Amino acid sequence: MKDKVLAEFKARFGADGDIRTYFAPGRVNLIGEHTDYNGGHVFPCALTIGTYAVVRLRDDKKTRMYSMNFENLGIMENNIENLKASKEADWTNYPLGMVWTFKQKGFSIDKGFDMLLFGNIPNGSGLSSSASVEVVTGVMLNDMFSCGIDNKEISLLGQYSENNYNGVNCGIMDQFAVAMGKADNAIFLDTATLEFEYAPIKLSNSKIVIACSNKKRGLGDSKYNERRNQCETALAELQKKLSIKSLGELSPEEFEANKELITDDVNRVRAKHAVYENQRTIDAVKALKANDIAKFGKLMNESHVSLRDDYEVTGIELDTLVEASWEQKGVIGSRMTGAGFGGCTVSIVENDAIDSFIENVGKTYKEKIGYAADFYVVEIGEGARRI
Repeated sequence: MKDKVLAEFKARFGADGDIRTYFAPGRVNLIGEHTDYNGGHVFPCALTIGTYAVVRLRDDKKTRMYSMNFENLGIMENNIENLKASKEADWTNYPLGMVWTFKQKGFSIDKGFDMLLFGNIPNGSGLSSSASVEVVTGVMLNDMFSCGIDNKEISLLGQYSENNYNGVNCGIMDQFAVAMGKADNAIFLDTATLEFEYAPIKLSNSKIVIACSNKKRGLGDSKYNERRNQCETALAELQKKLSIKSLGELSPEEFEANKELITDDVNRVRAKHAVYENQRTIDAVKALKANDIAKFGKLMNESHVSLRDDYEVTGIELDTLVEASWEQKGVIGSRMTGAGFGGCTVSIVENDAIDSFIENVGKTYKEKIGYAADFYVVEIGEGARRI
């Protein structure tokens, strides 16, 4: 793939100068959804699919960017001295947001650049194509301009960029998983403290299968920010009595004892999801360490039910995929992954059942929804880096 993107860059921008290539993966979250901005735990892993960037610095302040995924848009031009998110900038808002963020944080980004991107993450799938673009840009800027920061810091700058440049009030999970991924491991991350540990994923006779609903969604347009506000309102009411900084600090028992403090019924079930999902994530990692894959799968299923009923972020497409998955032989667990409202599901499926799983779930989905889903049997890969 590196040779392919390098050749395309040279065809578009010329072959001279110091040309460098970078990669940032996509991510899938195995469990712990909508907990990251609630100070809870998440359990994502980086994938071997992701975003490739080929870059060369310029002598002026101009940026010229081309995406092989959006060929119809051609080369998009901008200037690092005059950065502001806009509809016209389209996908380039993500890399430009990182340039803006690095400058905001005091790094000397004093030259423009030519950049070609290619992502083999399905667009709008919920596998974090935006975080992948942000982090690959961050790794590039750190390398090209000798900023001297590590990937953990790059992930925080990616979140800052998405929050403050692109206006999506996301938590840290996506950027962190993309930047800090490790092959064959998921990341057990406490989003309140950023303490984390790598947990080996030993699926001896099973694999992770991602089903992409092909229902497109934009995070900024979705009810993502609304859900976050509902949780913040619930937290503020709990804080009138409890000395807590986030919903992630509460056990399910503490929540049940104090839930009447939350006056709005809808806000109460939103907060319930955040608290119980956090506990499920902690329990799931314990189950994995004990080699109890069946329990891990059961917790994945419970996570989806909560996302469907309490958090209401699934929708008919994701519910159809998950409910069809639950009926298949050899499925250990299945749930929606990502922000919801479209995007993907993640399932753990026994090796000898994968083909029938894809065939049967795909058939059920197409009959009910009217168009096809795409399926990916994925491997867990490394985090963002120069290649």
